[in-house]
Amino acid sequence: MSTKPGIEADRTRACCASAMVKRASLLLCLTVTACGPSVLNPVGAIGVAERSILIDSLGIMLAIVIPTILIAVIFAWWFRQSNSRAKRRPEFVYSGRVELVVWGVPLMTIMLLGGVTWIGAHELDPAQPIPSSVKPLEIQGVSLDWKWLFIYPEQHVATVNVLTLPAGRPVHFSLTSGSVMNAFFIPQLGSMIYTMNGMVSRLNLIADQPGTYWGESSHYSGDGFSDMHFDVHAVPPDQFAAWVSTTQAHGPTLDAGSYTQLARPSLNVTPFTYAKADPDLFTNIASEKIPQAPGPVEMGEDKATVSPAGQK
Repeated sequence: MSTKPGIEADRTRACCASAMVKRASLLLCLTVTACGPSVLNPVGAIGVAERSILIDSLGIMLAIVIPTILIAVIFAWWFRQSNSRAKRRPEFVYSGRVELVVWGVPLMTIMLLGGVTWIGAHELDPAQPIPSSVKPLEIQGVSLDWKWLFIYPEQHVATVNVLTLPAGRPVHFSLTSGSVMNAFFIPQLGSMIYTMNGMVSRLNLIADQPGTYWGESSHYSGDGFSDMHFDVHAVPPDQFAAWVSTTQAHGPTLDAGSYTQLARPSLNVTPFTYAKADPDLFTNIASEKIPQAPGPVEMGEDKATVSPAGQK
């Protein structure tokens, strides 16, 4: 008989230890995620401002969530069956003061949260230029099946699935789609924005410090979506100039003909560069002078199976 309580106590301690390990693992996962290529680890002014909005919004919501949880626990403890001091009022129906708190506090919280979001969203308008004494770098981006094409109109070069930027210099993106709708996103730099065929989206970003950052498609677009990502290399200005010179020295030419071949659906495209790019190509794509790229179905049944699962 004396061993039973001991066994139960051991089980209780084991359950508590297991729960603590699970909580610690969850906290570790959240910490590691925050250190990765996420919006919580920004490297640019836009990303920092967006993180501030997220943290401020979280703080505002916790200001009502935490007291609500505490009050629920306190109520359960105070009105327990063994507490003879708790007054029970089965005839209680309405209290103006209770209604004021129940409705007033959430309403004020929603107004404050909405105000923070509204102001921040307008200040971080993607098309709004970033204040700087340095002229922004112009980059034209085209989402394809399933890769990214980046054209540098002033440098007359282009890249596929890789992006090189000068650190500390604002970048003005003009983005469109040569195929289906997609979404351009560099989490550590900031704002995600959609790309659509026949129109141009504007986005301004900046990388404050050199480094390699993760860029991706954040909108499902078919078989090759999972591999539709790219590295963003932010380098010092002198290294960017050297990269431009090296890229211009050798490589293929990007024109309407080579673009048509590039636009065909393909998977896991290795990053490469074009030594020369047609300055009118992006305008022709966005204005639909160059027809929308054919999708897998339009290319015929024999070429439609472009996913690894469809290749046999």
